[in-house]
Amino acid sequence: MTALAGPTHDRGITTLTLDSPANRNALSAALVGELADALDACAADDTVRAVVLTHTGNTFCAGADLTAPPDPHVLVALMRQIVALPKPVVARVTGHVRAGGLGLLGACDISAAGPDASFALTESRLGLAPAVISMPLLPRIDPRAAARYCLTGERFDAAEAARIGLITLAAEDVDKGLVPVLEGLRKASPQGLAASKKLVTATVLESFDQDAEDLIARSAALFASAEAREGMTAFLERREPAWVL
Repeated sequence: MTALAGPTHDRGITTLTLDSPANRNALSAALVGELADALDACAADDTVRAVVLTHTGNTFCAGADLTAPPDPHVLVALMRQIVALPKPVVARVTGHVRAGGLGLLGACDISAAGPDASFALTESRLGLAPAVISMPLLPRIDPRAAARYCLTGERFDAAEAARIGLITLAAEDVDKGLVPVLEGLRKASPQGLAASKKLVTATVLESFDQDAEDLIARSAALFASAEAREGMTAFLERREPAWVL
């Protein structure tokens, strides 16, 4: 069974749909691999002007799949692939986004979320840190908001996500909100889009190229720690970890 549905095509826009309901579209090795292959196909297809990344169910992405996690180098490569893709990638979010899912969202160029969307950087509550996903996130979002939500793991809504720069727009109807965005992309030339995207993603790509190995090592050390084992076990057992006051 595949973890990615689609693709579907409409006037130059290819839609890829995360479709792994059993784990709430968590970033498993299978999903990361399938998405990377689909993005490669979109990059090579001259009929694709832009990519929409969306989801089935009430969760866009629950973060890393703790039972079948991808290799961290492969996950980093996927996020960098989205940032470096010569075609815009637009996220369409109508559900929850957690932890590593925010890294996927942050790598997209444009994103829209609806009233049922919610967001949380929950790593600190598991004994971890949003290490590798900081590369697409920190260059884009408000520093004070980054500090608050990375440290506390609080949940916030689409309006707050737009305010802090995590998403482009919050809309009551996501599809209506994306109409002018997608029409604008259809009017842009392929060369113009590629060159413009290269300009606006330069800082994000710089972070990947400078910091990836260090952040992967930090993440691996945290995952191997006793606190993280307790945090992940507590999460899977649906109980509070030992350190909660």
